[in-house]
Amino acid sequence: MAVSLKILIVALSLIALSPLCLSSKAYESSGYLFPQFYDHSCPKAQEIVQSIVAKAFAHDPRMPASLLRLHFHDCFVKGCDASILLDNSGTIISEKRSNPNRNSARGFEVIEEIKHALEQECPETVSCADILTLAARDSTVITGGPSWEVPLGRRDARGASLSGSNNDIPAPNNTFQTILTKFKRQGLNLVDLVSLSGSHTIGNSRCTSFRQRLYNQPGNGKPDLTLNQYYASVLRKQCPRSGGDQKLFFLDFVTPFKFDNHYFKSLIMYKGLLSSDEVLFTKNRESKELVKLYAENQAAFFEQFAKSMVKMGNISPLTGARGEIRRICRRVNHAPY
Repeated sequence: MAVSLKILIVALSLIALSPLCLSSKAYESSGYLFPQFYDHSCPKAQEIVQSIVAKAFAHDPRMPASLLRLHFHDCFVKGCDASILLDNSGTIISEKRSNPNRNSARGFEVIEEIKHALEQECPETVSCADILTLAARDSTVITGGPSWEVPLGRRDARGASLSGSNNDIPAPNNTFQTILTKFKRQGLNLVDLVSLSGSHTIGNSRCTSFRQRLYNQPGNGKPDLTLNQYYASVLRKQCPRSGGDQKLFFLDFVTPFKFDNHYFKSLIMYKGLLSSDEVLFTKNRESKELVKLYAENQAAFFEQFAKSMVKMGNISPLTGARGEIRRICRRVNHAPY
């Protein structure tokens, strides 16, 4: 009996340890995302991404916000598959031409620089989709925000969706319910909506994205009364009724280059720049309570932001044999030209 018990214990131990004995190839073809995906195939991958993001930030303090936004706009269209990076080609209409991205999406050259460095280190191994995901995390960290383990193993799309980009990405003047519906369509909930909106603690927005609030929010020539009127008068001096569409304004005017919770404090003071920001405080009781919580407790915001970023990064990834590993992020392999 004692011998049989020992054999049983050994057998159960081997079963428990068997995943650890699988080769990295077996893991990589499993279809699951996990942080150690490149540990064997490209062990310096995360280090390379981090170093180039740091260099880009040193050169341009706006870049982390732009890289974070690229990841967001990628995941909301067909999942996190790097479709946003594709240029026009014989068979592809680029998402870069969509209303949310045209004249505002940026940072593509940083992603290409990372990809080039990774192709030198470990050719045809690290996907552009994973680069976007890692760059978003590193952009958050380098500006003072939280860190998290990034599940990896995404592959790249062979196509893009201009209509998806136009229809699925929340717009600055969408109603609260429309924005929440767009989040729920991606498997994200109201808590994810509020915490992920906190990424607006860094970055800029264009005059054209909030002009309506200054002059015609109700559609009758009146300003948005949920915008602090002194703040509105300051904005009107720099964002006129017409012209200056591309002029940039800080989303968080207190600490525009620091990832913190001042964004939520601004919402409570009715100084959220975009309508899509302020509605989190004015149009829903549950989201209002979350705004108040995150304004008072930065640690709670950071903890939830990290969780929601992982959740967003898991939207419909291509894994296993689906998609491809692009050699150049802006075009599919063997693209017709």
